[in-house]
Amino acid sequence: MPDTWLPGFGPSLDYPEVSVPSILAGSARRYGDRPAFVHEGEQLSFRELGQAAAAFANGLLADGLSPGDPVGLRMPNCLAYPVAYYGTLLAGGTFVPVSPLLPEPAARAQLADAGAVRTITAADVPALSAGQRETPPEIDVDIHQHLAHLAYTGGTTGVSKGVELTHRNVVVNCLQYACWGTGSVPALDEHGGLVLDQVGSAEEWPTRLGTGIAINLTPWFHAMGTIGGLNVPVLSGTTIVLHSKLDPAAYLADVERLRVTSMGGAPALFAALLACPDIRTRDLGSVRSISSGAAPMPLEMINQLGRLLPGAPILEGYGLTEVTMGATSTPSHRSGRHKAGAVGRPVFDTEVRLASLDGDDTEVPPGERGEVCVRGPQVMRGYHNRPEATAEVLRDGWLHTGDIGVLDADGYLSIVDRKKDMLLYKGYNVYPRELEELLIALPEVAAAAVVGRPDPAVGELPVAFVVPAGASVSDTAVLDAVNAQVPGYKRVRELRFVPELPVSAAGKILKRALREQLT
Repeated sequence: MPDTWLPGFGPSLDYPEVSVPSILAGSARRYGDRPAFVHEGEQLSFRELGQAAAAFANGLLADGLSPGDPVGLRMPNCLAYPVAYYGTLLAGGTFVPVSPLLPEPAARAQLADAGAVRTITAADVPALSAGQRETPPEIDVDIHQHLAHLAYTGGTTGVSKGVELTHRNVVVNCLQYACWGTGSVPALDEHGGLVLDQVGSAEEWPTRLGTGIAINLTPWFHAMGTIGGLNVPVLSGTTIVLHSKLDPAAYLADVERLRVTSMGGAPALFAALLACPDIRTRDLGSVRSISSGAAPMPLEMINQLGRLLPGAPILEGYGLTEVTMGATSTPSHRSGRHKAGAVGRPVFDTEVRLASLDGDDTEVPPGERGEVCVRGPQVMRGYHNRPEATAEVLRDGWLHTGDIGVLDADGYLSIVDRKKDMLLYKGYNVYPRELEELLIALPEVAAAAVVGRPDPAVGELPVAFVVPAGASVSDTAVLDAVNAQVPGYKRVRELRFVPELPVSAAGKILKRALREQLT
């Protein structure tokens, strides 16, 4: 039977006491002229990134930045972004990611809540860096107290809140996933820069440090982007090719042309790729792993990818901004157990328990649904200027996530739904994701989301928003096919065809927007 843990590793890592810029310092020396980021024909090597970030940091300090000042970064993914990110942290500032897609009033409100002293766009980076020294400034940082990130939650279910993440939180979570994904342990180079020592075998982890190539579409202002799409690749010496928009045919062409070793993103990315005819004609044999996050991947999608890329294990993870990025992952080694529909096991130094949905906080046994609670060194310090909201979710060291999950006997977690998305019909719990899985499994359905319509007589009625897979799809046929598979209280009561589902920049379905259509 395959191992459920990583071969040769214990449950803990030894995390060096360093700040986030140590990630770049170690990799700039180790990987030198290897391309770190490539975008629209231009590239930035690891060494050049280190020099440019140092110049930007010195420019910020010359412009009056004080250590601890929050700095808003409001730009799309581009070569200027990692320069501004690492440069802000090198100058002792706190990184405040702001989506360039946010409406102006919402962006101003977020920056005001953060207390940002300035907002940086892509055009500001060369202007602030011009003529500055390319050696890092000497800044003392208390890694346990100094905020590295003040990152705002996606606000998919309510008002966005600022999540306070220290340098320790960020470094730990980067190492948890970089070491998990590559079979490595943390180390320091002779100058104190953070590096990885890949102790795992090439048979288990065939992509070696400094050889990986990946395409990134995940926005860097999102937690999965900042950690999984920026810091972890820098740590592991992976070359990231940036695509400015999702063009499935162009994506697949680059996978073939560049010999991409890993594909990662939200399920929305893989839905688009699977719908593209090129996925069956391109040579994708270089891909050694597929990673997915931000939302659970439907089982039908997992099965389709498995048939198309049998040599690439599908690694799902679970996390949220409040745990820096992540808390669980599918074992990454080739002989590891990959359970379809599960989001893996807790990563190093992380505990997951399920609390009763009755509100008494008692732990539920394996196989039963409960609220996912996480404890580990990557858990946030708290919500910015929101002590009551912090106290509501952080209790006795455990983060109460609001997600509903199931733990099996091997410690693998499956996410059932958001606690706030669960419907109550005549006192029965109805989980939208269960209905969504049944809908997506139908050949007539390309995508689906289920939300509740308030009903004074029964509580809530399940309503399905469906993107049809063809022009002649019958709503009656779809409803009958799904409802034949569930008991009466779970039946979908209404179906609405839509051309597309509203999603956040990170690929999460915005169910709040769907509920608003029902009012």
